[in-house]
Amino acid sequence: MKNIISTLAVITTLSTSSFVSASEWSYAGETAPANWHGTCQTGVNQSPIDITNAIESTLEPITFNYAQAGKNIVNNGHTVQVNFDGKQSIQVEGTTFNLLQLHFHAPSENLIAGHSYPLEMHLVHADKDGNLAVIGVMFKEGKTNTELAKIWAQMPKSGDVELDSKLTLTKLLPGEQTYYRFNGSLTTPPCTEGVTWFVMKNPITVSAEQLIQFKSLYQGNNRPVQAINARPILK
Repeated sequence: MKNIISTLAVITTLSTSSFVSASEWSYAGETAPANWHGTCQTGVNQSPIDITNAIESTLEPITFNYAQAGKNIVNNGHTVQVNFDGKQSIQVEGTTFNLLQLHFHAPSENLIAGHSYPLEMHLVHADKDGNLAVIGVMFKEGKTNTELAKIWAQMPKSGDVELDSKLTLTKLLPGEQTYYRFNGSLTTPPCTEGVTWFVMKNPITVSAEQLIQFKSLYQGNNRPVQAINARPILK
């Protein structure tokens, strides 16, 4: 648990980055993704990617040990993020990963067969040794997302606020939870590799009004897709 708490301290500030000053990177101008430094430039297993040519595999279902949860909502200048206490978890491939935070990118960072979605959510988890696993959920435009509305109702223009209504996290997942699996990285500086990615095949909905509200804060906060190189993508 000590390692989880330590990882939590790092990951909850991930997008402002405890490794790279928030002022040193952005999504536009001189500090845009093309000019990010270090592993962001030299890494060979970078995220996001365009998920193509996936290999048919026998992937075990992800067990979601999610209850109603959520501590606070943070607008850190790069995204809107909800932090958790590490008590929610997933089990996959024989390992338990505790949920640390979720956040959003518009448009989606990962593509599926070249298709970009208007919004993508990343649920960031860590195991007892600090290894990271991220679940990606795509949103398509459609009905109002009532669970997302709990976040949107309090979405700060800056800083953080306590979450009034706990999230029923399973309602932020598609009903059919088949997924793509690949190895990758954080999508923000320092772009650390060794992250296991599970991207859900099926999207859930977000309304046009909800998209407009998010985009009023961010005019594009997605890193462009990176080279797949020799990585296998499993499905």
